[in-house]
Amino acid sequence: MDLSYLAIRFLVGGSVIAGVMYLALQVDPKYGGILAAAPITTLLAFIFTFSEAGEATSRQLLISMFWFAIPTLFFILVLWYLMGRYPVLPSLGGAFLFWLVAVILVNHLLPVT
Repeated sequence: MDLSYLAIRFLVGGSVIAGVMYLALQVDPKYGGILAAAPITTLLAFIFTFSEAGEATSRQLLISMFWFAIPTLFFILVLWYLMGRYPVLPSLGGAFLFWLVAVILVNHLLPVT
């Protein structure tokens, strides 16, 4: 793997995170949420995977992203709920634990390909 290519991927991914933070802090949290929820990360992962591994691996990646987006949605909802009742760190811990259990459950329920 080319080190400069790896650096480009880190810069692109970091730029998305910086953009989300900028929009949330300077413009409106709603717009930061739109950027965070946009399929930018999915698109970037797909492009980089396709360029290195081809179509078959990219298709498997996309269907896995679909199924594992479900636990992520639950993570967001649980975190939102817990943050209304507890401090940030316990809320993050609880939401992450919920996400981990959901990932294990989805992984167990997925058919073997």
